[in-house]
Amino acid sequence: MSTPNIRSAASAKQRRSQRILLSVPLEVSGKRSNGVAFREDASTFVVNAHGGLLLLKEVVFEGQILTLKHTRTTEEISCTVMNIGAKANGVTEVGIEFSKPNPKFWRVSFPPEDWTPQSADAKPVTFNPRSFPTVKPQPAKK
Repeated sequence: MSTPNIRSAASAKQRRSQRILLSVPLEVSGKRSNGVAFREDASTFVVNAHGGLLLLKEVVFEGQILTLKHTRTTEEISCTVMNIGAKANGVTEVGIEFSKPNPKFWRVSFPPEDWTPQSADAKPVTFNPRSFPTVKPQPAKK
């Protein structure tokens, strides 16, 4: 499986919404090119307010209309296949876009467009060794 494209800061500012690495369980349905309906249990790899990146076993094509059903909320949304990416381990990365932006579908809060890790609201990451439990080595069993 490939990793999402890493873009320059200038290019990232052109994005319509922030990307979040998030696995959301979905039921994906649609029609194959021969008209036969399919349904697949799948999950996301990356999400944003306008769509996301799915991992699918089903062969789909760019421009194909799919229906996503969020398995935890049972909410459904229509989307279009925008990109077919890398294939690995029997699944393909499929970029989808909602017919209308819907940031609430994923049930996460997206950061504002002007957010960066250096923003005043960003929490600093500090390492505190006391926050980890102390593990005493166990004697080897004979």
